[in-house]
Amino acid sequence: MKTDTSNAKRTAADDRLTSNTIFELLCEDHRRYALSYLTQRVGAVRLEELIDRLAHRDGEPTPERIEQLTVEFHHNHLQKFLDAEVLQYDTEAGTVERRAAASSLDPYLELASVNDLSLAE
Repeated sequence: MKTDTSNAKRTAADDRLTSNTIFELLCEDHRRYALSYLTQRVGAVRLEELIDRLAHRDGEPTPERIEQLTVEFHHNHLQKFLDAEVLQYDTEAGTVERRAAASSLDPYLELASVNDLSLAE
């Protein structure tokens, strides 16, 4: 007899990420910042807003820099987040939102932000 699991509820154990996935997601500075930014927000955030924050973080944003970050985010970072199921992307609304699995990254983000701050001093 085959068990139908199509309607099964996800558990906290299902939302755990492998160490390889965690390291891959957090190895890039823009991904760490994007995840940290989304951690501080409730609900969905317009992708334009997130990219604008990344551009401001890197210095004075120019239209060229924003375009470069937009392309980079769409073709590299966003896909990694979606593959790992840590973000949800609404293409029609142009918004991104953290999913439950993203909470697995929070302790590492906290450590990384302390390290990033100490490197900036």
